[in-house]
Amino acid sequence: MTVQKAAIRPSAVSQYHGERLKDEVYRQMLRLEANRPGSELDLAIVLLHAWIAVDPEPKSSNSRDWLKKICPICLLMIEAKQQVSDTEQPCIQ
Repeated sequence: MTVQKAAIRPSAVSQYHGERLKDEVYRQMLRLEANRPGSELDLAIVLLHAWIAVDPEPKSSNSRDWLKKICPICLLMIEAKQQVSDTEQPCIQ
């Protein structure tokens, strides 16, 4: 393996991992929209995984910019789902 290939390879792996995380975030967003049980927690967890994965990257990374755009949308979706769930639960007496 040449030095040049070694320098390129981690970036390609990181980019692939970032794309997989994006796909997973979108998948969980769709699950939440479909009212799947536990989907709000699953979306929150995958968002945290995405932030952790992006943290070591430079601040100007495309992944960080994407997360800054998508997270507010996801948080609104989670909050809306929780409000609907809270009003649907029967009152236990």
